[in-house]
Amino acid sequence: MFFRGSRKGVRVATQTVRLHRWDEIALEKVTEMISRKIVTGEREMVAQVYLKKGALVPMHSHESEQVTYVLQGALKFLINGEEITVREGEVLHIPSWILHQAEALDDTFELDLFSPIRQDWLDHTDSYFHNQ
Repeated sequence: MFFRGSRKGVRVATQTVRLHRWDEIALEKVTEMISRKIVTGEREMVAQVYLKKGALVPMHSHESEQVTYVLQGALKFLINGEEITVREGEVLHIPSWILHQAEALDDTFELDLFSPIRQDWLDHTDSYFHNQ
């Protein structure tokens, strides 16, 4: 990390800024029903996730806080025994270590934001997708 200049006595960090284009990122096939594209920084990541109707993300938890923004379609989450349906234009926040699962009620396109990053997604050890 490099520091350049200051603003009212505060050192300002200058790191590499990167522009990402979704259409240039390869689509990763997670299962027959789920695909994703990922952009990651040092401490947070965002993923475009595509789920076919009926796709199931099995019960799991992780250290990362998760924010899910449904752009198209609908997801039914099961969290602490409660069903929560998230529809187009709605956002769900899931705190760290909360057990949750999701089912696509329609063909669904959504954004997931995670902090810290999901290393299991990056190194493909997210085996819960395949333990159905």
